[in-house]
Amino acid sequence: MTELFPAQPRAPLAELMRPASPDDVIGQAHLLGPGKPLQLSFASKKPHSMILWGPPGVGKTTIARLAAHAFDAEFIALSAVFAGVKEIRQAIETARASLAHRERATILFVDEIHRFNKAQQDALLPFVESGLITFIGATTENPSFEVNAALLSRAQVYVLKSLSEAELRQLVARAKEVALGTIELDDSAVDALVAYADGDARRLLNLLEQAQGAALQTATRHIDRDFIEHSLMPGGRRFDKGGDNFYDQISALHKSVRGSHPDAALYWLTRMLDGGADPRYLARRIVRMAWEDIGLADPRAMQIANDAAQTYERLGSPEGELALAQATIYLAMAAKSNAGYKAFNAASAFVHTDKSREVPNHLRNAPTKLMKAQGHGENYRYAHDEPEAYAAGMSYLPEGMDEPGWYVPVARGLESQIADKLEHLRKLDEKAKDDG
Repeated sequence: MTELFPAQPRAPLAELMRPASPDDVIGQAHLLGPGKPLQLSFASKKPHSMILWGPPGVGKTTIARLAAHAFDAEFIALSAVFAGVKEIRQAIETARASLAHRERATILFVDEIHRFNKAQQDALLPFVESGLITFIGATTENPSFEVNAALLSRAQVYVLKSLSEAELRQLVARAKEVALGTIELDDSAVDALVAYADGDARRLLNLLEQAQGAALQTATRHIDRDFIEHSLMPGGRRFDKGGDNFYDQISALHKSVRGSHPDAALYWLTRMLDGGADPRYLARRIVRMAWEDIGLADPRAMQIANDAAQTYERLGSPEGELALAQATIYLAMAAKSNAGYKAFNAASAFVHTDKSREVPNHLRNAPTKLMKAQGHGENYRYAHDEPEAYAAGMSYLPEGMDEPGWYVPVARGLESQIADKLEHLRKLDEKAKDDG
């Protein structure tokens, strides 16, 4: 039994599989391939500070360690989750000692650098500037927002990508050689593992290690999809509930609805639900889409969006999610108009920069004799007493203000009828002006 199922590795599989050279890295060919930025940098032997930005499990820590080896530097690793200014100072003292006693430079690697506050990030600056340390930060968040401008300006940002399916399969094949012994994985098992990994190499290796452990416990030689699905708890799809990935997917959902593509809209909606997004947040975004991109072209869209949000509040998950899905489909297929959205923005921008204009006398209320004596309400014409319930030629804007023309209905849905009515009313105004 011990020959068929070898003992568990002394170190986690992810650590056993950590590449020893850039040539061993799977993925990130746009950075490490021949003639690419990091390959050229490592070959030059000239260290520089950098920020490695990418999703989890794509090799940020590995690249930092490879940089230390390539530049023949000491390697100090800190986690911004646990470290503070005290740990930074200790690392700096260690770097000074390495330079003084061994004449070796130091690479200071800070994982999750976005979790450092401004003071902690500022504490690194003098030592980066002096060259005492070469700083390498790793982050899953957009460094433009999460890293101080001063530190960002002193570091080259490299964007790492999720591993492709082909790269993940290559990683599985290598893991078989290194640690899985005679345990066999059929194609369906590999397909399942690659899907569960979702571009994350570390997750894939952890799942492989779990599968190996489950096989040991059940004396299983052959692993297929059923074994994976019944013996592992792979967890949800990778999803960042507060970072760029989150907002990128919200953007994709919104743009799919705006672009009238119901299948794409459903994909992004269900993708976010599968990843753990709060359905209430998605409901609020769906209501926003109805007002921003459909507007008066189809007023039913606002009602359906609101009804879907209320339905979710009543039913919860998963039943209420169907209401959100159907509202998303309706919005995607509804007539589109951003005329109201543009009109509101234009009016807001005008008022923000314009002077405070007085309300014309004929539009003012006159509840007292004094107000009437001052001319409040004088020459106001009650629209309901006029032909077509429209007081043709009357102005409702402040005196001296030209008609701005902010609201321009589109020729789609109900707004096409609104456009016709506005055109008719403008003609009545012109006739009243000519007759006046």
